[in-house]
This record gives sequence, C-alpha cells and structure tokens, in this order.
Amino acid sequence: MADEQNLDNQTPEATPAAEGAAAGEDLAARVQALEEQLAAAQDQSLRAVAELQNVRRRAEQDVEKAHKFALERFAQDLLGVVDSLERGVELSDPADESIRPMREGMELTLKMFHDVLKRYQLEQLDPHGEPFNSEHHQAIAMEESASAEPGSVLKVFQKGYLLSGRLLRPAMVVVSKAPAPASDAQA
Repeated sequence: MADEQNLDNQTPEATPAAEGAAAGEDLAARVQALEEQLAAAQDQSLRAVAELQNVRRRAEQDVEKAHKFALERFAQDLLGVVDSLERGVELSDPADESIRPMREGMELTLKMFHDVLKRYQLEQLDPHGEPFNSEHHQAIAMEESASAEPGSVLKVFQKGYLLSGRLLRPAMVVVSKAPAPASDAQA
C-alpha cells in the first residue's frame, strides 16, 4: 500500500509539470497568433493610410485640372469669333479710307481678344512654314512645292490653339510634298 501511495504521489507531481509545459505551449501559440493578428492589423492600417493619401492626391489633381481646363468649352466658342475678326481684317483693304476706322476698330478688338486669350493660357498655333506636327496640326491637303521642304506647312486655313499646354483645336493646314519628277510630267 505504501508503494501505491508513492505511485499516486508521483503521478500528481508529473501532471503539473506536463500541464505547465502544455500551458506554456498554449501561451506561446496564443502570443504567436496575436502577433500575426497585430502584423495584419498594422498592414491594413498602412494600406488604408496609403489609399487615403492616394485619394487625396487624386482629388487635388482633379481640382487642379478642373481649374485649369474649366474654360475649355467657353474658349472653343470664342475661337469662332476670333477667326471671324481675323478674316475680316485680312480681307479688308488697308488702303481704303472709307473703311479705315472700321478696320482699326476690328484690329483693336482682335488685339484685345488675343490679350485675353493669353491671360487665360490660350496659346495660338500659327504653324506657317514649320514642319508638320500631327499632334498639333490637321492636314487637309497636300500640295507640291519646289520652294518648301517636303512635310512643311504651306498654308494655314485655321489656326490652332492650346489651352494650358493641351490641344484645344488643331491647326488646319496644307502640307508640302516634293514635286513630281519632270519625266513623269512629260509622259
């Protein structure tokens, strides 16, 4: 019976040690799980902050673009008026004394329009003699020319405009091409 008591006494002593080791492992596993949850929460927090910064930056860019290009439609409507004034000045005879006051008034009005357009970052494209640029010019015809380099602008039918560096209206142009060889012309 003494042996049995010794065995009973040994079993309870072994059990708390085993329970302590198991409890330590449980605590270590729980700490590990909590550390993983903390890392995931920190990652989510960083991502949310980054996304908020991106949204804020995009909103600021949208507001900046809205301010910059708010006049786009209005400016396009005014370009027809500027074109008409320019044509009127071009077609009026500067030597005709009877229309001189009207011509001067049109020139002053046109100058005022150009000043206003510059103030609002509208830049005129008058590419006469320049190389053709498909980003800013729209070719409506090609014409043979011995005096101009092939691919350069010979005539400008309608001037183009940029609004804050962005194309508002392309210039309508006639582009030069090399003259046909003389042998083809005779045949």
